[in-house]
Amino acid sequence: MVTIQNKPYNNPLAEYIKRLQTGEALLADSSQNVLEVVGILKSYGVVLDAYSNNLIYIADHQFLVFFPFFKYFNGKFSWQKLFRHWWHDRINFEYAEYCMKSMMWHGGGGLDTYLDTKEFQAAAQAVIAAKFKNNPLVQVVNKLFPDFLIEQLRVSAYYSGLGQFWRVMADIFLNLSDRYDRGEIQTIPQVVDHIKAGLVADAAKPITYEVKIDNKVYEILPKKLGLTFLADTAIPYVEAVFFRGTPFSGTVTYNAQAYQIPPDQARFQYGALYADPLPIGSAGIPPTLLMQDMRHYLPEYLHEVYRRTPRGEDDLRVQICITFQKSMFCVTTAAILGLMPYPLDSEDPSEQQANQVYLEKWMERFQTSRLLDVNQ
Repeated sequence: MVTIQNKPYNNPLAEYIKRLQTGEALLADSSQNVLEVVGILKSYGVVLDAYSNNLIYIADHQFLVFFPFFKYFNGKFSWQKLFRHWWHDRINFEYAEYCMKSMMWHGGGGLDTYLDTKEFQAAAQAVIAAKFKNNPLVQVVNKLFPDFLIEQLRVSAYYSGLGQFWRVMADIFLNLSDRYDRGEIQTIPQVVDHIKAGLVADAAKPITYEVKIDNKVYEILPKKLGLTFLADTAIPYVEAVFFRGTPFSGTVTYNAQAYQIPPDQARFQYGALYADPLPIGSAGIPPTLLMQDMRHYLPEYLHEVYRRTPRGEDDLRVQICITFQKSMFCVTTAAILGLMPYPLDSEDPSEQQANQVYLEKWMERFQTSRLLDVNQ
């Protein structure tokens, strides 16, 4: 009888498979890492709450508005808010839209699939007809360019979908901070377990979207579709924002002859897990907006950590970005463990092998990420 042995896994990240299999996380466990991760997720939760509310407001009240000048005001306009907006003393909702556009461009999940169906087009046309029933000019434009307004509603659907996803994540992160303050969270594996529990608890939460025109409700993403939080927003979001992202203007050339951007979207590696923190804080780099937003809501215990660094607050956005990447590897760990094909403690050899292959595929994707950097 011939004995077939499995080939050793030679990926430089092989040790992280054993860490995941033994209940550890991608991020090393230390009191310093716990403090940083919980603190940055507290700030991130506050920002996501604002992002979520604004995205849902835009989806519900600014759909099919061609020039939504005041879409960031959540329906509460004032001259004081306008001057603060011009002075940039505000939440940078542009970053939320950047994530939404990345998510829509990369696609994935049932939401993306449904938006290309005839059922969606029929629902969209009903909304368009009701919205512009007294506007013959737009009616003519709609006949000449039948995909134009439908595409606007596709965008609105993503506004709503991402807003609903972030609503859940904001609550998870803020609850994590509360538990840390009560002394219930003391290790990185406990942070991961908290996030994973939140993802699992809301996995089947319906993703729906409807708009009201003249007191009549039109369903754009009806509940009967069965779109859910985990499969149709969370997983596509992780793929689009954590892994793929989009190349930042000014850091790489878009010239096809330079070959700095892969021709295949699936090979993009510009997401949060790969980004170099040093450009973060530079004008024109989208995550700079997020770091700027989070700096306003840092817990004092985390802010004090940054003050003690060699440059103090001179490179605060870079320090926030480094910590934020640590936290995103914790969120990614929760997602990996939550999507495992079989329980980690399974004693079935075939199930153990399936889990091993599953984790090896993840490690292949992490090879060029900053996983080793955040663990230094």
